[in-house]
Formats: sequence, structure tokens, C-alpha cells
Amino acid sequence: MRENNQIKSFDKVLDSKYGRIGTKKRAKAEEAAYSYYSGLLLKQARKEKNITQNELAAKLGTDAAYISRIENDDIIPSVGAFFRIAEALGYMVELKPISH
Repeated sequence: MRENNQIKSFDKVLDSKYGRIGTKKRAKAEEAAYSYYSGLLLKQARKEKNITQNELAAKLGTDAAYISRIENDDIIPSVGAFFRIAEALGYMVELKPISH
């Protein structure tokens, strides 16, 4: 996997640690990674817009604790909640094809 301290394939690293794509262990690890990443994305977007958790929560009709829990990877927002939060921050979620 490593030659001269360089990783040849990240998929091989994930395979060895969590199993191949499609296994339950790998799916669980990927879900955790997506959850963590989505919280980071929303936190970064909120900070770039200079909006506090309280201000964002008010726009969404919720409380700051909910926003904090998402940003700190304590809960995973539903797809609908993710879109609403992005919109409240002035962003649009867009799907693009992966280019290989």
C-alpha cells in the first residue's frame, strides 16, 4: 500500500481498515464520514456568511442547540434539513456528475 511513505490508493487503505465497498462496516464508516463532512460544510458556510448559530436557528424556526449538534457531528440532518439550512445561508445545493 505504501511506497516511500506515499499512499498508492486511498481505496486500498479504506478496504484494509473498513472492508470493501458494499460491506456493512464500510457503509457505516462512509456514513460517519459524510455526516462529519456535512456538519463541517454547514459550519464553514455559516461562518463565511458571518451568521451566528442563534441567527441561523431563528431563520429555520429551531434553536441554536440543533445547529450546534449538526456542526459538531452529534446528529445527521435529513436531506431536507440540509437543503433548508443551505438555503437559509444563501447557498444552493447542486448535484454534478463525477468526472473520472
